[in-house]
Amino acid sequence: MSEISLPSTETVVKTAASYGRDLLERVLATGLQAFIGGIVVTQPLDGSMWHAAAAGGVGAGLALVKGLVARWRDVTNSASLAKGV
Repeated sequence: MSEISLPSTETVVKTAASYGRDLLERVLATGLQAFIGGIVVTQPLDGSMWHAAAAGGVGAGLALVKGLVARWRDVTNSASLAKGV
């Protein structure tokens, strides 16, 4: 029977903390990006269904830019702006 290799408790706690910070940042950033996209696209165009769909695209574009800035800002394998993630 082969042995199962599990990570240490310290590694699991650090990983969970990093994940929590990363997740919180992404949720808050996505909410802000969608809000900005909705205002920028629907306000001047009198907000139809297609304009609202375009707002989602603007939010996705802002999420991409944020991820690229995070990668450029720090050498990591994460799209997070939080330190240590």
